[in-house]
Amino acid sequence: MTNALGYLQTQLEDLEQQGLRLRIRTLEDTQGARCRFDGRDVINLASNNYLGLCGDPRMREAAARAAEEFGAGSGAVRSIAGTMSLHRELERRFAAFKGAEAALMFPSGFAANAGTVAAILTREDVIVSDELNHASIIDGARLSRAEIKVFPHRDVEAADKLLAETKGEGRNQLLITDGVFSMDGDIAPLPGLVEAAERHSAIMMIDDAHASGVLGENGKGTVSHYGLDPKRVDIQVGTLSKAIGALGGFIAGPAHLVEWLQNRGRPFIFSTSAPPAVAAACIKALDILEQEPQRVAQLWERTRFFKEGLERLGFDTGSSQTPITPVIAGEASTAQQLSELLWEEGVFTPAVVFPTVAKDRARVRTIVTADHAELDLQRALESFERVGRKLGLV
Repeated sequence: MTNALGYLQTQLEDLEQQGLRLRIRTLEDTQGARCRFDGRDVINLASNNYLGLCGDPRMREAAARAAEEFGAGSGAVRSIAGTMSLHRELERRFAAFKGAEAALMFPSGFAANAGTVAAILTREDVIVSDELNHASIIDGARLSRAEIKVFPHRDVEAADKLLAETKGEGRNQLLITDGVFSMDGDIAPLPGLVEAAERHSAIMMIDDAHASGVLGENGKGTVSHYGLDPKRVDIQVGTLSKAIGALGGFIAGPAHLVEWLQNRGRPFIFSTSAPPAVAAACIKALDILEQEPQRVAQLWERTRFFKEGLERLGFDTGSSQTPITPVIAGEASTAQQLSELLWEEGVFTPAVVFPTVAKDRARVRTIVTADHAELDLQRALESFERVGRKLGLV
């Protein structure tokens, strides 16, 4: 064996010294509000399982039935022999859920964002992107080779100005934003951005990964949250791995966009399609969302309780407006200490450090779900108070 990769060990040691080295814990049972990681039972404030659907018995049953009927896997990419009737049904359901003409399933939300942006633009075009957009949007923008212009976070006026400055004959413009920003939990000013896109005839695209199942009527997302006509947003991206409780990504929009991505969306063309059990579980999740709006209501009730508790204690929770509530510690080493001390108290919330967030904005990111018991959230708040006082954060 050569030592050609030995330099990576040195770089890992540098990360360790800076407090930037990740520690990945292992889940040993079903993802839930309380579960077992690394042999320890903890209050789980780390997952994206917003509606508690990961372990829902109805979804387990739907997945098991589909595996029995259709097999363990699809055996091919979608564009050759891997498109199954369950995939088609899920796409029809997701399009209706988002109020769009059509929808297309991707292997993940990351692939949906990156694959779509890269497929619809060329080096002659321009992308106007919020500075805090998700890494999948950033990567898709780079892959497209279009000119990239970044506007200050949630600044509609700056986005509008960039669209005006980059207009050109035969040049396509894409205005793109997260719906809910995954590290800060704030919501995009979508009405203003939609108006700016319409003013300049730009494509409007929103990544609703953390909004689908969370915001709007029955969790339909940011478009519904603001009461906008879905047709005013050209491309809506969603994920099936967060509130929906399974795996996969989606785009929803015009039928000709979907057909183009079936021809030119590289993650769609070159990835084996989702196992039938995954597709069936997602269909069942959409059923549950439509039939049980109280799940979303309970998510927000629990969110308000926990968020108000953190703010009352004096923690810096940034600009959060959603179940994603950061507790900002500042330096990476402090955030790592905060996470570790909370773990010792039986509360799991990992540190988030550079490059995911700015170097001086390291934090733990808490996410409340509909399944969290108020008593557990109160216990978590008591742990935050003890640890916060110990570290001088409150």
